[in-house]
Amino acid sequence: MNNIYVTQKDHQRLHEMVQIQRGNNGNSKYAAQLGIELKRAKQVKPEDILECVVTMNSKVRLRELKSKKEFEITLVYPQDVNINERKVSILAPVGIAILGCKEGDVVELPVPTGTTISYVIEKVIYQPEAAGDFHL
Repeated sequence: MNNIYVTQKDHQRLHEMVQIQRGNNGNSKYAAQLGIELKRAKQVKPEDILECVVTMNSKVRLRELKSKKEFEITLVYPQDVNINERKVSILAPVGIAILGCKEGDVVELPVPTGTTISYVIEKVIYQPEAAGDFHL
């Protein structure tokens, strides 16, 4: 299991969101998984995070290892989800899997059939911290 890196700001916001989700009983399974990931994450100052690391609001190109199919998604908070714009929630399995990972990392997602699908993080196309967008 690779180390994951999360900015202090993202960590604080996500930790608060996990607590609210658990209290509301909404997406509690995924909130619990995200909570586990946050516990193992190394916290980094926003200005010190490497630009190849997936942070909140990052746009990322993933490649499925078996089919070689590539696609791009933006990792967002639940209220910002937009399927047409490929904005995927941090509470979705793929969101939890890629948070804090870096280019070249392989992430595995369980699928309902009981198997897993493996993706490689090809490129962090946009990362707010690297772009100086610390307000996102």
